[in-house]
Amino acid sequence: MKITDKLSAKTPAFSFEFFPPKDQAGVDRLFETVARLQAYEPAYVSVTYGAGGSTRRLTVDLVKRIKREVGLEAMAHLTCVGASREEIKSVLDQLREGGIDNVLALRGDPPQGETAFVKSEAGFGHASELAEFIRASGHDFCLAGACYPENHPESANADVDLQHLKLKVDAGVQVLVTQLFFDSKDYFSCVARARGAGITVPVIAGIMPITNVSQVKRFTAMCGASIPAALLARLEAVGADAAAVQEIGVEHATAQCRELIEGGAPGIHFYTLNRSPATVEVLDRLRG
Repeated sequence: MKITDKLSAKTPAFSFEFFPPKDQAGVDRLFETVARLQAYEPAYVSVTYGAGGSTRRLTVDLVKRIKREVGLEAMAHLTCVGASREEIKSVLDQLREGGIDNVLALRGDPPQGETAFVKSEAGFGHASELAEFIRASGHDFCLAGACYPENHPESANADVDLQHLKLKVDAGVQVLVTQLFFDSKDYFSCVARARGAGITVPVIAGIMPITNVSQVKRFTAMCGASIPAALLARLEAVGADAAAVQEIGVEHATAQCRELIEGGAPGIHFYTLNRSPATVEVLDRLRG
């Protein structure tokens, strides 16, 4: 079932993102997490690519297994990194043969150790090109794309970022999922700019409950997001107290989700990092 068919203005959808583990023990733990989160009736779950597209095969296998064995709708991430048109077409064929209806088209980050994205020979340099290729492939996927509430780190300014976003939607993207952010005002501003540019597709909010201060600093530095000064001060004040950090992170994420839902966000996409406790606590507080 397509994600767009599961979104409703009256009932915001919840979804979860996972990454391919490095070994079988990690895969087993992942499916324990998936089973735990299944009780919250997610609209879908997604599985990322590894850096540089290194886990392409595992991503395909995991989304197919999640849909087949667990019964949850699954979305596969697909990037331009290190892949030719022929290789991407092969992945798309495998996904459709496995009953997958949803694909998130991304340019992708440079492989580990490299600082700049390099277009693969016979491949693509932008997510909009990948989206156009997927739409022309003959497979009827629900096509998702990424957007950045605080702008893509490589964009010169907000106007340039918006132009690239419009290109993706014009190429066939039907739903957008935001990068993580910690100030709901950034989401609402992003949506307002998109609507002003004629972008009408749903914009799902990406939320990551903070559980580790150094980790979230590293993530925000990579993706161009920021941590509000007051929130960062609270986190740094508790230092290495992991339980206190998680409590602050859950409290903030819960408040964010309430603001977003009340403000009309059609869905909340949780970046779980393959763990469930913080996400489960946020969901329980929202239900309560």
